[in-house]
Amino acid sequence: MTQTFEGNVRTPVTVVNAGPCVVTMVKTSDKDGYQAVQLGFGLKKIKNTTRAMQGHLKGAIKDNKAPRFLREVHIEEAEELKAGDSVKVTDIFAVGDTIQVTGISKGHGFQGGVKRHGFAGGPKTHGQSDRHRAPGSIGQGTTPGRVYKGKRMAGHMGVEQVTVKNLSVVAVNAETNELWIRGPIPGSKGSLVVVKRLSENKVVPLTTEVPAEEGGQES
Repeated sequence: MTQTFEGNVRTPVTVVNAGPCVVTMVKTSDKDGYQAVQLGFGLKKIKNTTRAMQGHLKGAIKDNKAPRFLREVHIEEAEELKAGDSVKVTDIFAVGDTIQVTGISKGHGFQGGVKRHGFAGGPKTHGQSDRHRAPGSIGQGTTPGRVYKGKRMAGHMGVEQVTVKNLSVVAVNAETNELWIRGPIPGSKGSLVVVKRLSENKVVPLTTEVPAEEGGQES
């Protein structure tokens, strides 16, 4: 993350490398029942790619390098694309677009109920000595005589798919294929995320100019 200025307002932004992506496969309504494209991102050497995958990526392999990551994206007009086409960040996104970002959240290891689920813990007085962060009762006795599945308890935290909606694009760099997104997004540094456009060119203003009243000042 870094920061930028929108007028006189300092805005935290996340810089995402969003391309170029290469089209590896095209699905159409006539053949597959829906329209979508499979996009490849990143590069890896051919020697690290299986023969079956090399056949699948035949149209996208260039200079003995194949795409590292593959994701399928639903689109409205898939017939206009073909395997091997390059998709740049400026082909999809523009400043002011409303987007959503999906990624894998950071891992936090094994955590207790207070941190993992926001439990309040036990009382700190009245004879309490070592149960301040204990979960308390986790079920009934004879009936049902077991703990229900899905009970919120201590356990592994993080490393889950998280989607954050209604983010906005602050800047787009055509030379470096960088996307500047207002605010934080899920995932650690260098992790893979999927960015989806929800609407076009709807800038959310950070400041509002209020007309000055007689004898007053503008804010």
